[in-house]
Amino acid sequence: MTSKVFVAGVGMIPFRKPGSSGSYDEMGAQAVQQALADAGIGYEAVQQAYAGYVYGDSTCGQKALYRVGMSGIPVLNVNNNCATGSSALFLARQAVQSGAVDVALAVGFEQMNPGALKSAWTDRAPALERANQIVDELVGNPDMPKAIRQFAGAGLAHMQKYGTRLETFAKIRAKASRHAARNPLAVFRNEVTTEEVMAAPMLWEGVITRLMACPPTCGGAAAIVVSEDYARRHGLRMDVQITGQAMATDLPSTYASRDMIRVVGFDMTRLAAQRAYEEAGVGPKDVDVIELHDCFAQNELLTYEGLGLCAEGEGAKLVDDGDNTYGGRWVTNPSGGLLSKGHPLGATGLAQCYELTHQMRGTAQDRQVAGARVALQHNLGLGGAGVVTIYQKVSA
Repeated sequence: MTSKVFVAGVGMIPFRKPGSSGSYDEMGAQAVQQALADAGIGYEAVQQAYAGYVYGDSTCGQKALYRVGMSGIPVLNVNNNCATGSSALFLARQAVQSGAVDVALAVGFEQMNPGALKSAWTDRAPALERANQIVDELVGNPDMPKAIRQFAGAGLAHMQKYGTRLETFAKIRAKASRHAARNPLAVFRNEVTTEEVMAAPMLWEGVITRLMACPPTCGGAAAIVVSEDYARRHGLRMDVQITGQAMATDLPSTYASRDMIRVVGFDMTRLAAQRAYEEAGVGPKDVDVIELHDCFAQNELLTYEGLGLCAEGEGAKLVDDGDNTYGGRWVTNPSGGLLSKGHPLGATGLAQCYELTHQMRGTAQDRQVAGARVALQHNLGLGGAGVVTIYQKVSA
């Protein structure tokens, strides 16, 4: 048995810099309360909940949700690196689609520290041990933060293979800032030009500037997904349907290719996208608006190619043609993306859901993509997990 799955409610709090936010449980609870209010239901209607976070002890999801209610429902905590939020959504949607429940909640939150990402554990082998070894061999620069070595290293590989210029990545970052200027929930709303991105301090000479990396961020976001039968019986909105969704993990090529582009998840992205397109019965040309995982400007360009918006090596042309913003073929990251909206790891995937739900409803205000009917979400975590979700506007 499979049921159509609709996004009945979404919630998101303003993203903040570390040290200026509430606690993780406060942020999670606020996002859930917003999503419930948006759906027009009480917490007692929720039958299962999936709580996503990366930095926290076990059962942090319960602590956040107990602020909303204590109904005895199953609460499952999810940690899938930077794809945590969309992994929680994947599980919630799967629970409803399978007929196990009629109402499921996905919430993501993160209370982050300033500076580069660090493991909480130093007495055991890291999950990315194999990837780190390959990065050491292909990239070097052992004193540089790991995430920069990974994604900037992939960008450098693209530059060397296809002649992509650093300015192209700067254009992507400048575009993100223009979009975020319209988003009151974004952590950075100041516009920057391509020239200002290029003039920012170099993190790796000739490869990446500081403004091409997303900032550590705190925040929370949530979504309520429901079955068609439940929505009809209770008069809930059914204007946004999840019509395709897939999660992929690493393939042998991730490491065997010895290609930094593959090491950072290109093949996961491609596989998840292909499966999501097939389930939804759409292709890249049918998509109007996209929220994708731009943890670095370099990864946004790689993702254009992984999602099939263009062929491998043609991402720079897509940027130069303006096909990633308003007036072009697709609007990518109208929220400002991770680069400007911010990247609280556990919340990111659900913040993307929040944005695209409003885009499908036509309620994205100054960010609205005119006539948008099909939306794509891409969320990536190294280690690895790639989740691609297709949303479609349903006419009354």
